[in-house]
Amino acid sequence: MISFEQFDLQDGSPIYLQIIRHVKQSIVAGSAQDGDEMPSRRVLSALLGVNPNTVQKAYRMLEDEAIIESHSGAKSYLVLDAGKVQRIREELLANDVQAIVSAMKGMGLSKREAIFLVDKLWE
Repeated sequence: MISFEQFDLQDGSPIYLQIIRHVKQSIVAGSAQDGDEMPSRRVLSALLGVNPNTVQKAYRMLEDEAIIESHSGAKSYLVLDAGKVQRIREELLANDVQAIVSAMKGMGLSKREAIFLVDKLWE
């Protein structure tokens, strides 16, 4: 079962998006894999101390992305393959890199200076 023990609610981002990001990060990290069971909506809402509708919205969005599969009255499971895991990894990285690029531009760094900094920090 995918774990939410390390889940930490953050201010500023809707909780349902935080749940989705946690699931995706768990997938990319390899701690969640194809066929793993998701906590029930009721259990997860109690664990996180959030409204069940918030968890329902996150699960529905994960279903829309075909990351989880749910059946009425049954458990929800992760449905993954290598291509889907790669797509999720690229999506998460693109979001993080975009935030860093925006910060660098906001600080007045040129593309050359930004690349130099990344090269320096890469080592």
